[in-house]
Amino acid sequence: MSLPFDVAVKATSARVLDAKGAPQELRISTDTRTLRPGDTFLALRGERFDGHDYAERAVAAGAAALILDRESARVDEIPTLLVAETLAAYMALGGAARERFGGRVIAITGSAGKTTTKSLLVQLLATHHPGRVLAAPGNENNEIAVAKLLLAASNDEHDVLVVEMGARRSGDVAALAAIARPQLAILTNIGEAHLEIMGSREILEETKWGLFSKGARAVLNLADEASRRRAPSLAQPARWFFAGDELPEIPKAPLCAVIGAGRLALADEAGRIDERAIDVRLPGAHNRANLAAALAAALDLGVPLDALLEIVPGLALPGGRFERIDLVRGPRLIYDAYNANASGTIAALDAFGEESAARRIAVLGSMAELGAESEALHERVGAHAAGIVDWLLVGGEFAPALARGAQTAGLPQQRIVPFATNREAATWLREHAQHEDLVLLKGSRKYQLEEIVEEMR
Repeated sequence: MSLPFDVAVKATSARVLDAKGAPQELRISTDTRTLRPGDTFLALRGERFDGHDYAERAVAAGAAALILDRESARVDEIPTLLVAETLAAYMALGGAARERFGGRVIAITGSAGKTTTKSLLVQLLATHHPGRVLAAPGNENNEIAVAKLLLAASNDEHDVLVVEMGARRSGDVAALAAIARPQLAILTNIGEAHLEIMGSREILEETKWGLFSKGARAVLNLADEASRRRAPSLAQPARWFFAGDELPEIPKAPLCAVIGAGRLALADEAGRIDERAIDVRLPGAHNRANLAAALAAALDLGVPLDALLEIVPGLALPGGRFERIDLVRGPRLIYDAYNANASGTIAALDAFGEESAARRIAVLGSMAELGAESEALHERVGAHAAGIVDWLLVGGEFAPALARGAQTAGLPQQRIVPFATNREAATWLREHAQHEDLVLLKGSRKYQLEEIVEEMR
C-alpha cells in the first residue's frame, strides 16, 4: 500500500531533507535487491548489516526517496525523511497503512502452533475469499515482518489480513497489536517458549495477553489455564476452541470443538450444541486444536460451515511440521524439527504414538531458551517419550536430562542413545533402523536436525 507523503512524514515524525521532487505517494522498500524504480528505500539494521550502507545502491536502482536515521548516509539531492530510528519508523508506517485498510485483520500468537494455525486459517478463508487473503510466508512474525505485511495490504486486492505475531521480549505482542489493530485475535496457548528471555512465566503470560490490548475479540483455547483465568478481563466475551477425545462441559460459549477426528461440536452463546461429522486428517491432538482455532475464527468471519467442512479433509500442514519423508532405503521419517519447546515436543510425541510402526524411534535434539526450567522440562519430555518410543536418541546441550527423564520413567538405558552430531545420529539410524520402523525428528532450530534427513537420503 502506498502512503501519501504527508501521511508518512506525520506517522514517522520525520525531518524532511531535500524535499524538492519528493514523490507524492511513498511505496516502501527495505531491500535493494527487490526495489523497483520509484520506491522509497528505508534503511533497516540487522545483526550483520546496516541498510544505511546501501542507500547509494538504492538510489542507483531507482529509489525516489530515502528514510534514514543516520544523516551521514544521505545521497545528495535525494528527498530524505530523517527519523529517530528506522525500525520504529517502519512499524509506524505499517500502522499508517493499517489505518487505510478497510478489510478484516486477524492476529495469531501463542507459545506453539501459531504458524500452523495461520496456515490452516488461510486455507479455510480461501473458500470464501479466493485470492483475497494476505498472510506472511513461513513463520515471519517479528516487527519487520508485521510492518511489511501491513504495507503490502491493498484494498483493491485483499479482504482479509492474517498476521502472525511472535514475541522474544516482554511487550513485543502489544507493540505489534498496536500497529496491526486486529478485530479478531487467536491465542493458541501460553506455554514455556522463550522463558529464558522473558524471565518468568508471569511475564510470558502478560506478553502474550498483549494481543488483546487494542480491543480485539479473543479466540481462546479452553484447555489453556491462563486463558480461562484471564478471560473475564477482556473488553468483550471470547470465542473458545477445544480439541479432545470427549466434549467437555460447556462453561464457556460460544465454543468450537473438534472431538477426535470425526466430530465437530459447536456451542452458541446460550450453550446449545450442534454436532456435525468432520473428516480431520491432520496428525495429533495439537493439530486438531490448531484446526479448531482456525475454524472458530473462520466462522466468526462469516464463512459458511458447510464450505468449511468440505475443505477440512484436504488441509495441509506447513513445511517442517510432522512432515512425512519416505526414503528409498531405510525407515520412514517424520520431520517435525522446525522448532521445539516442551509442550510442542510432548504433543509431537503423542501424535507419533498414534502412528503404526514396527518400532518407534525418536531423535530428540535439545530445546532452547527455557531458562532456569531447562533441566526439569527436558526430564519431563524424556519421561513422556519413555512411554511412547522403543528407542530414544538424544542430542544437544540437555541430552543428559532427556536421557535421565526417560530412564527414570522406565525406558532401559541400553535403548537410550546419545549423539554428539547429526551425522552420528544418521549413522546409527542407517545401521539399526529398519524399513518398517518410524523415526521422529524433533528439536530446536539451532540443532538443524534436517541434516539427519539429508544424511539419510
